[in-house]
Amino acid sequence: MNGFRKFLTQGSVIDLAVAVVVGAAFNAIVQSFVADLLTPLISAFGGLPDFSTLKVTIGQSNFMYGNFINAVISFLIVAAVLYFLVVKPYTHFRDRSAAKIEAKTRDCPECLSEIPKAASRCAFCSEEVTPVAL
Repeated sequence: MNGFRKFLTQGSVIDLAVAVVVGAAFNAIVQSFVADLLTPLISAFGGLPDFSTLKVTIGQSNFMYGNFINAVISFLIVAAVLYFLVVKPYTHFRDRSAAKIEAKTRDCPECLSEIPKAASRCAFCSEEVTPVAL
């Protein structure tokens, strides 16, 4: 029982639980954005974007392919919203942050060990190296 308690209280399990809850809340925000803002905007320019009444009847069975078309369109809109409002800005921010972080170390030319840029001698092989200005 101790191992199970340790597993449940590890940070990774708790982080995953928090991520699921935050993801569900974010999903509600994105769905509302699509349903309440984008879909009416599309219908204002392109007519009523509801295909749920489309169907094919074969014998006694109705194949409601219009609902599938609605689901595909909704998925594409949600994917586009996530890409342009979350993924693209995040990758731009991450790339800018990574560019600002400059390496503070370099490789020794003699033994290829990692040494500080400002070092004048390698701590591993005692080779003299030219210091690099920071």
